[in-house]
Amino acid sequence: MKESTIESKTVNYAKSKGWLVYKFTSPANRAVPDRIFIRHSIVFFIEFKAPGKKPTKLQKKVHDDINSHHVPVYVIDNFPLGKELVDSFEE
Repeated sequence: MKESTIESKTVNYAKSKGWLVYKFTSPANRAVPDRIFIRHSIVFFIEFKAPGKKPTKLQKKVHDDINSHHVPVYVIDNFPLGKELVDSFEE
């Protein structure tokens, strides 16, 4: 499954569960995560990857910087994992 398909399916699923989901871009900063998810004061980022692919060194550094501010960044390379992550925040 392509990265874009995994992203699309996960985003659509999250939206169906009431999440706000935005494409995250930061023109002056490369390697930011793909999406930001927000619901009920919960905020996290997801970096989507093709199956088996890993973040680049720069992406890992950006993820570590965001994590150091107590905002999680998850790397998702398949839809079932994305669905499981979204479901893990259900009350």
